[in-house]
Amino acid sequence: MSSSLFLVMDMMNDLVSETGPSAATYGVQLKARNVLENTARAIGAARAAGVPVGFVRVGFSPDYRECPPASPIFSGARKNGLFKLGAPGTEVHPALAPRPEDFDIVKHRVSPFYGTSLEPILRARGVRRLILSGVSTNGVVHSGAREAHDRDYEVVILEDCCAGATSEEHDYALACLRRYAAITTQAAFDFANE
Repeated sequence: MSSSLFLVMDMMNDLVSETGPSAATYGVQLKARNVLENTARAIGAARAAGVPVGFVRVGFSPDYRECPPASPIFSGARKNGLFKLGAPGTEVHPALAPRPEDFDIVKHRVSPFYGTSLEPILRARGVRRLILSGVSTNGVVHSGAREAHDRDYEVVILEDCCAGATSEEHDYALACLRRYAAITTQAAFDFANE
């Protein structure tokens, strides 16, 4: 059993679809940085090395009962009908093709840990290292890296599998995250090196 887990976070249609509601922000950055292609390659490398893959998705019930009304980040979700569980917008982008054996971790906040199944999965599998990717670098990746660090996990971020709404957001987040995680690329990272 691998002591690592590769987390692909918030790579869902509402955020990363070429024709979705975030096409003018995240979509531009994803395309410029080849994030979908890089992430697909990283998923393939993880699977080939026997490292399990977990997909983290933000989503709410159709009535948004879990959505915090005062949240600057999530208040627009209810207003614009985004992040509804069971809708195509909360499905992982088809280029990343989740498999039945992959973990599906649904969250209702920015953090992949808060109120989710992530921690029990990590404990049950004896995971010691988390490899992180996703959108946004300054949101879920930043939050996940800090929390993983404080829970004593080794943290690796595949920066070419991440994007912010702008290149500046991505760069600023990485500058901060170097204190908590190893920053590398999918091409340079060896999933088989435990």
